[in-house]
Amino acid sequence: MKNYQGIVFDLDGVICSTDRFHYLAWKKLADRLGIPFDEQVNNRLRGVSRMDSLEIILEKSPRTYTQEEKEKFAEEKNAAYRELLGEMSPADLSVEVRDTLDTLRFRGYLLAIGSSSKNTPFILERIGLGNYFDAVSDGNNISHSKPDPEVFLKGAEMIGLDPEVCAVVEDAHAGVEGAVRGGFACAAMGDARDDPRAQWHLNSFSDLKDIFL
Repeated sequence: MKNYQGIVFDLDGVICSTDRFHYLAWKKLADRLGIPFDEQVNNRLRGVSRMDSLEIILEKSPRTYTQEEKEKFAEEKNAAYRELLGEMSPADLSVEVRDTLDTLRFRGYLLAIGSSSKNTPFILERIGLGNYFDAVSDGNNISHSKPDPEVFLKGAEMIGLDPEVCAVVEDAHAGVEGAVRGGFACAAMGDARDDPRAQWHLNSFSDLKDIFL
């Protein structure tokens, strides 16, 4: 196998799960605006930036909104989401994930986060990984969300590696597409596990220990 040196991880759905909090926060906003919102719509938001997610939700709105209104809606959703995130703790980081990360680090891999979320630092702090990763590329330092490869390219750059020697771990099809477009090999799990564009298809996070020896 190619001599990989670094691994860039998506956050939500890979390292931990905040799907439930996203859903509740978006639904609270949608209900207030009188817009239908369910799990099917929510699934379309996976790996998508906040403003792009809002646009998807507003597709079912009977009226149009100004950019200023949209920005206020996004802030309203994020405030509700961050309040829910306050419930997170190190208990939300599974033993399997922590053990796998520690094993990969012990084997000499550089580990980075590549997430579209602007709340990434807050979430990492809540689950006890505030200073764990060698680099964090997130919604605070990118201009384009997935499937654009920017967040992964910046993550690799921050750990001083080319995409050819980095792998991406993703659970969303948009993330797998971004990885492939950026020239990365990809390990897919969760909803994206069977994505044919991925090199590896994970049944569990710990499968990474068998891939990156």
